[in-house]
Amino acid sequence: MNKPNIIYIHSHDTGRYVQPYGHAIPTPNIQKLSEEGVLFRNAFCANPTCSPSRAALLTGQWAHSCGMGGLANRGWSLPVPEHLIPHTLNKAGYQTALAGFQHVVRNVEDTGYQRILSKENGKSGAEERACVFLNEKHDSPFFLDIGFGETHRRGKGFDPPPDAEPKTDPRYVKPPPTFPDTPETRQDMAEYIDSARRLDWKMGKVFDALDNNGLTENTLVICTTDHGLAFPRMKCHVTDHGIGVMLIIRGPGGFDGGKVIDGLVSQIDLFPTICELAEIDPPDWLQGYSVLPLVQGKEEEIKDAIYAEVNYHCCYEPQRAIRTKRWKYIRRYDNAKQWALPNCDDSISKTFMMDNDWTDQPVESERLYDVVFDSSEAHNLAEVAEYNDVLVEMRGKLEQWRSETNDPVSDTQIMIPPDSAVLNDPSDVSPGDKHYPASEIVKM
Repeated sequence: MNKPNIIYIHSHDTGRYVQPYGHAIPTPNIQKLSEEGVLFRNAFCANPTCSPSRAALLTGQWAHSCGMGGLANRGWSLPVPEHLIPHTLNKAGYQTALAGFQHVVRNVEDTGYQRILSKENGKSGAEERACVFLNEKHDSPFFLDIGFGETHRRGKGFDPPPDAEPKTDPRYVKPPPTFPDTPETRQDMAEYIDSARRLDWKMGKVFDALDNNGLTENTLVICTTDHGLAFPRMKCHVTDHGIGVMLIIRGPGGFDGGKVIDGLVSQIDLFPTICELAEIDPPDWLQGYSVLPLVQGKEEEIKDAIYAEVNYHCCYEPQRAIRTKRWKYIRRYDNAKQWALPNCDDSISKTFMMDNDWTDQPVESERLYDVVFDSSEAHNLAEVAEYNDVLVEMRGKLEQWRSETNDPVSDTQIMIPPDSAVLNDPSDVSPGDKHYPASEIVKM
């Protein structure tokens, strides 16, 4: 098989809130992609914050393993940018191009993309730059990265719907299941829906360009997002509301036919999948597994658990999680007494939560959820005696993963940000009320 072209098309803060995941959100282009490709029902990001999530996906490593603890716009930058997938694909004969934002390194040249399309033409939108690229003649396979920001908040709101289309009427909108159904939460969700419609419209332009240039058949389209919605208790949280992501792939290698995959997958599995499909020797740093056995019907599962973490967003809030088909276990390492509210984007819903005493909600160091009978992860079972055996087992599995991946974070050791990082305030790097000597600080 000829090496396939690859399009990595992604968004900010979309979670699984698009039409093919069963929501009343009209995203017809993403729906069509699902019907022609493969939809992964249980796909998860490695870190529900922007830059660490993308770094994990593009390096095939857990966020602490690749050293990306926080946001690129707050001073973090991937310590070993040579691990980003463009560097591997360049060596394999691919032409690599960036059409949208990257949000992983401070110097875009470090990404390894041979072409930075924003520097080549006057097109202002990522979809426009991508379409210009796709209209060109290509003598070698390409990897095209198209990043959109539509479902990221703009202030407290979102981008409007596509031009000339009416706004979503909040009277007929249901907010996410983590929220009560109120005028405030309906309005917030209605505005999110409009931005998702705009995202879908822009993605549709790219899909049309593939069709118009005869590229669809030999192009692998990977459509995903970085993490959950920018709503309270979603983005920056390691519950499924934060780490659950859309993942839809269409193209050669069995990614067709409208298949739905229920097996657990992580975004760190995408790099090894691309290597297997393009017949490239996988780099030795990869920590994920190819999803091809799932897609080709050879296996029902490629792993029995996925893992996730949070370190920094605006503040330090160290958390780790393991998620199996039945259970979710979450552990905090900061002895916090209150939620780090600056880590939640300002919004109508956040104001509503604050007005209803969100600051007084308890912060629990350990949480255990039965995700079969408690899919919203609302009832913590960690202190319920009859679940103690499950708690011990999940705690052990998480600690084994942390040991195997050399996780630098613990109750007595923090991941300190680079000198250039912008923090919410100086106490952001101090777990709880304890003081940590320099010998116990891990410099990333």
